Amino acid sequence: MDDNIIALPGAFAERMQRLLGGEYEAFAASYGQARQYGLRRNLQKSTEEEFIGVMPFPLEKISWAREGYYYDPAAQPGRHVFHEAGAYYIQEPSAMAVVEALAPKPGERILDLCAAPGGKSTQIAGRMQGQGLLVSNEIIGDRARVLSQNVERMGVSNCVVCNEKPERIASLFPAFFDRVLVDAPCSGEGMFRKEEAARKEWSPEAVRMCAERQALILEEAAKTVKPGGVLVYSTCTFSPEENERTISAFLRAHDEYNIEETALEGILSPGRADWVEQPVAGIEHTLRLWPHLIRGEGHYIARLRKRGAQAETRQVTGDKKLCKSIEGFLREELGISDAWMTRHPGQLIRFGDQIYLMPEEMGSLEGIKVLRPGLQLATEKKNRFEPAHALALTLLPGDSSRMYGLTGQEAAAYLRGESIACGAEKGWTALFFEGYALGFGKASGGQMKNHYPKGLRKSL
Repeated sequence: MDDNIIALPGAFAERMQRLLGGEYEAFAASYGQARQYGLRRNLQKSTEEEFIGVMPFPLEKISWAREGYYYDPAAQPGRHVFHEAGAYYIQEPSAMAVVEALAPKPGERILDLCAAPGGKSTQIAGRMQGQGLLVSNEIIGDRARVLSQNVERMGVSNCVVCNEKPERIASLFPAFFDRVLVDAPCSGEGMFRKEEAARKEWSPEAVRMCAERQALILEEAAKTVKPGGVLVYSTCTFSPEENERTISAFLRAHDEYNIEETALEGILSPGRADWVEQPVAGIEHTLRLWPHLIRGEGHYIARLRKRGAQAETRQVTGDKKLCKSIEGFLREELGISDAWMTRHPGQLIRFGDQIYLMPEEMGSLEGIKVLRPGLQLATEKKNRFEPAHALALTLLPGDSSRMYGLTGQEAAAYLRGESIACGAEKGWTALFFEGYALGFGKASGGQMKNHYPKGLRKSL
């Protein structure tokens, strides 16, 4: 126990004491304990055995997420080559439970409506294994750009990143998605131990404002779920107004939805029917994550199912003229294998001078603010192609016949933007470190010219 217990906002402490009763003392004491740190293995890039075998720091499994691990913050995994290669995503441990409740599967159409900075989107993508369509949306432009960068770093090929309001997404994709995640903007009470700003900005008025906004977002999100689909609502707050009461009010207005149990029951705490004036059936099957009961911060999760039969899928046609030229470049100049092609289906499209592989079920991009229409394959330059960094980050060992393994020192030099001595190698080459692709280089005269993006270069 740390003697320096975090000072909680007075009105918040009074409310939680009233709600928790005799349990409040343990809850308050948790704010004198060190927070937990987590990272999540990229399921698309390695098996658990491969991952643990190369990680240079100890890891401990998180019970509610099969790809999640605790780590010692002294290890600084954000400053390692593996981080830049997308081997893992640094994420608060409790946040990983949300996608566990969503339970995404390969081949589905999934929407992450409030997706920045990308932790849950990239976790969803890992479960999808490059198959199906993931639409990750963020209303704030700067945050949408960060989301797009994280999607790229994790080597996600089947994700379209949008920058739209929820009502616009609802109008574009009516009854379309198999699963929809609403990780709603909230008052952030569950992050008080982690973020000083959350404590300073909190107020009862902010809670009420957030609850009103969440109801509006949830209303629009519900329109995008196809009959038989799943809608998961989550927050990182404790307030009943933003959690059980929001869900109860939504269900009273939408009898086509009902609460579903999840595999996390028994691991995490149940929702509180006694904190709702008019609780709906099943509210106890929603989930709460408490910092005094688990090794993580505060969250709330509700999984809802929409009644009805599954709807038809919509079709898309790509730019057939691109196929021969870009596929020839991928195979002949980059040595891309049939196995990679099979794992990454899609339609080829032009986006300015960029060539993208767009998920097959996305349809038209007309009228949508899109930051990333899929996986960037190449840039077209004066009747030639230059491979995109995003493409490199999807490669696994064996995906290309043109690969070069870097030592630790060479990998660090590559990330700084330096050229690497490479012997007799020639032409475009995918550069790997310990089984993880870092990017492309172009070899000539015994030197590997550095093509790591200038905006990403750093000293580790």
